[in-house]
Amino acid sequence: MTKIKIVTDSSAVISPERLSEIEINVVSLSVMIDGVIYADKELDNVEFMSMMANAKSLPKTSQPPIGEFIELYDKLGEDGSEIISIHLTEKLSGTVNTARQAAQMSKSNVTVIDSDYIDQALGFQVYEAAKLAQSGASKDDVLQLVEDVKKRTSLYIGVATLENLVKGGRVGKLVGALSGFLNMKIMMQLVNGELEVVGKGRGNKTFTKWLTALEKNLAHLDLEYIGISDADSRELTTELKNSLLTILPDFDIPIIHTIPLVATHAGKGAFAIMYYTK
Repeated sequence: MTKIKIVTDSSAVISPERLSEIEINVVSLSVMIDGVIYADKELDNVEFMSMMANAKSLPKTSQPPIGEFIELYDKLGEDGSEIISIHLTEKLSGTVNTARQAAQMSKSNVTVIDSDYIDQALGFQVYEAAKLAQSGASKDDVLQLVEDVKKRTSLYIGVATLENLVKGGRVGKLVGALSGFLNMKIMMQLVNGELEVVGKGRGNKTFTKWLTALEKNLAHLDLEYIGISDADSRELTTELKNSLLTILPDFDIPIIHTIPLVATHAGKGAFAIMYYTK
């Protein structure tokens, strides 16, 4: 049976425990800080926050060059393996489109998937695909599972300040100015690859109030996994985790510091809660 190999990009976040169970290949996005370009996966996630705070301007992120994809695809397919390449939503990056172009130019058999997600939510699809591929499943079976996981996934992100989103052109400047002035906190959901506002208010009570509503929904779901990512908001995310554990006492809920790519756009103090059902 043909072996299936999994490729993703550095925006996929997977807990160390889960990562130790699978074999994946990662192509790194890059971050430019004051003219110096760094590979996303080579930066320390926590140290990056200080680098960003001290930078003269907002760091810029960029997708991997097409040549890196082609080189990796060709290498992985040398033994006849087929490749499934799963990437962050094209609404936030052109990475998946570069992967598609590379797949057409590669000598290997490559199927590229837009996950419609990022961070741990992208990691859900990558993890499940890798686990099933390692069991000897067919490409069609792996692709079907990835699609199923995508449909069963939810991602919510809390933004403490819109400063970075405004600087990066992600929201209107007027909205950003008003939100900063009023100390507004924003809750958003990633739906079909795009962010939609689901709540806003003053102070962190906005987040805890939203969580109360989420917990009522979670209590009726058959969860497979839930995780939290943050950008220097550990005090808040620990509080949110402890609240979640009151209704999900049997779950190990990891808190992982998010990657530079996400922190650049979401800003200091941001967090995300992601889960998928069985």
